Amino acid sequence: MKYIEVVADAGNADTVAAIAEQFKIRDLRLGVVDEHGVQAMRLLVEDSKFQQILDSLQNTLATQENTKIIVLPVEVTLPKLTEDERKEEDSAKIAREELYDSVEKNARLTTNYFVLVVLSTIVAAIGLVENNVAVIIGAMVIAPLLGPNLALVLGTALGDTALMKESVFTLGAGVTVAVILSFVIGALWPADVNSPEILSRTDVGLDSIALALASGAAAALSLTTGLSSTLVGVMVAVALLPPAATIGLMLGHGDMGHALGATLLLVVNIVCVNLAGKVVFAVQGITPRTWWEKEKAKRAMRINIVVWLITLVLLVVAIQQLRGIWV
Repeated sequence: MKYIEVVADAGNADTVAAIAEQFKIRDLRLGVVDEHGVQAMRLLVEDSKFQQILDSLQNTLATQENTKIIVLPVEVTLPKLTEDERKEEDSAKIAREELYDSVEKNARLTTNYFVLVVLSTIVAAIGLVENNVAVIIGAMVIAPLLGPNLALVLGTALGDTALMKESVFTLGAGVTVAVILSFVIGALWPADVNSPEILSRTDVGLDSIALALASGAAAALSLTTGLSSTLVGVMVAVALLPPAATIGLMLGHGDMGHALGATLLLVVNIVCVNLAGKVVFAVQGITPRTWWEKEKAKRAMRINIVVWLITLVLLVVAIQQLRGIWV
């Protein structure tokens, strides 16, 4: 459940009360009107109705400059919900605004992001060279490159061009830093780069595509249902950092063939995460609030899905060609 607090001119109290009555919310409390004629109105709302009520409030009050809408989480309510109410709450999707707030911050190109990329690259490179699975999993869980990918998926679903551009730039910067750093490590560290863990990141096949698609869908579904703990498994299943580190390590040792294989794996993971995530968001009905934004988002979604599908087909062709050469 959520508390929605509307701070607006007291003349809007009847409008807010009508919205509360329309959606049959659990509770509505009207605060005292202050000397400026502003009143706080608090609505206790079930998660299953939250998005609809929030959209109605925004559509009605958004044009008023003094209006503020604040959302507060509710940890516990007494008496407890009935079994039917609990099932309805459990099946509710996370609100668009909550989803945006949790994902958008991962698209920002910040100092912390660069530090995480550098640290996870070092951890991944050491784990790959030493053939240490536990260390590699540690780098996977840090997973700084997954955030911009999911932000790109959400930006496309909402038709948010600014978020899409920021996500692509942040992802590109992270991959570039990871490849350059691992290249330096590979060039300066006289170690054997033929460990099983490294070579496994240079061999990409149709199973890699299936895994990446399933993991991308799981990531998007976990976001829309609020089960963020599932993302840890996704980080491990479709890790982006180890392939990026493998590219640099192989380039540092002058092995262009295996570097190409690792590049294909990295691109396959990025494409499949985005493609599967976009499909899940479309099925889940993650769309903008206003109709003109929805039309813009639909166009962006169609274009992006077609582009990713074409890219995936080209990748499949490239994989088959590369396997033919190696065979």
